[in-house]
Amino acid sequence: KWEKELNVIEIVGDEDDKAMLYTSLYHTMINPSVYMDTDSLYRGIDHNIHRADGFTNYTVFSVWDTYRALHPLFNIINRERNKDMVHSMLAHYNQSVHKALPVWSHMGNENGCMIGYHSVSVLADAIDKGLDMDKEKDLEAMVNSSNVGYYDGIAEYKELGYVPFDVKGSGSSITLEYAYDDWTIYNTALKVNNSQVAEVYKKRALNYRNVFDPELQFVRAKMRDGSWKSPFDLLDTHGQGFIEGNSWNYSFYVPHDVKGLIKEMGGDMQFIRRLDSLFTMHLPDEFFEHTEDVTREGLLGNYVHGNEPSHHVAYLYAWTSQPWKTQYRVREIMNRMYLNSIDGLCGNDDCGQMSAWYIFSAMGFYPVCPGSGQYVLGAPYFPYMKVRMGDNQYLTIKADRVSNKNRYVKAVKLNGKPYTKAYITYDDLKNGAEIE
Repeated sequence: KWEKELNVIEIVGDEDDKAMLYTSLYHTMINPSVYMDTDSLYRGIDHNIHRADGFTNYTVFSVWDTYRALHPLFNIINRERNKDMVHSMLAHYNQSVHKALPVWSHMGNENGCMIGYHSVSVLADAIDKGLDMDKEKDLEAMVNSSNVGYYDGIAEYKELGYVPFDVKGSGSSITLEYAYDDWTIYNTALKVNNSQVAEVYKKRALNYRNVFDPELQFVRAKMRDGSWKSPFDLLDTHGQGFIEGNSWNYSFYVPHDVKGLIKEMGGDMQFIRRLDSLFTMHLPDEFFEHTEDVTREGLLGNYVHGNEPSHHVAYLYAWTSQPWKTQYRVREIMNRMYLNSIDGLCGNDDCGQMSAWYIFSAMGFYPVCPGSGQYVLGAPYFPYMKVRMGDNQYLTIKADRVSNKNRYVKAVKLNGKPYTKAYITYDDLKNGAEIE
């Protein structure tokens, strides 16, 4: 069975390369996990017995982690399985007294861990990638999940356009993540021609602007009365308005409007300087030593790869005048943070997210904004990679002379023709493709 599952990807590389790639692939297949008996019965979050009718029921939805790359990866290599996972999320929604999709679904319970309502991103990406779903019903579930007023500052978020620090201690990070989730609802509403919902969530998706301090040009903790929290420390991961991260890392979290983010930070060159500084500055231990999942092993400068909020950041250079820096940084992260040794993973794998990042980056692209249909180009890690996308459908990636020294992309061909965009789309890949 494992031979069959791991055979979805073939690579050319040395033994360490293969150990890292296939270990990562294995990690992506541990969770979410099947949660039902052989007769399809399982105990739901209402603690009643339900039957999974026409789908396999799953649990362990650590969606704050896995919406970023794990579920998008499944939409390429494990589409039927991801469809079952989405159906499981909708079953959770139907059983929920809150009428909410999973936040952290765990063995017939909702443990509410971490922030955001990121199951909406998982549904949006599945719809965008053409999985067979009831789009109107899915949109209803997404809208309801984003309007549970008593959940994590949503009432204040809707009233004020941000979650105040004096209401929720991690309010600024919550605001940023809600804004992205709201963009996925907006984009889904467009797909089902629901202009009323689209208009509401188009505005909500821009709420990230409300926590940017125009003087600092960083995201900052904001009080209910509209004042900025003072004193404020850009480096500290405690008591500054963020969860498991600091302002330096979280300020780059606007995956759905990177052009708008660059404007908030002062333009192209200032944005590049900020990115460069993030990867090269020193972060003293005092700022993270008591923060879960943030350790020295997972740091590259002040960039935190051992925890998820920054996983897209190295790809943001693609929006700037210096996109080659994505190709440099991504390979540095792969070489330093993923090693074939007993301490070879730089942080909690978090149900496959850390490993899914590695697999995408090895392919040479990454879903910076799940639900958008776009994968931002980096550079392939291996000279040859073949990925099975379905029956007799393969994605082949060739980079003949790639190495640690020769890591920069001069040109790209898609199916033998010159390709000039900084991203490729799912539509480019879905029927099989060759990237060179």
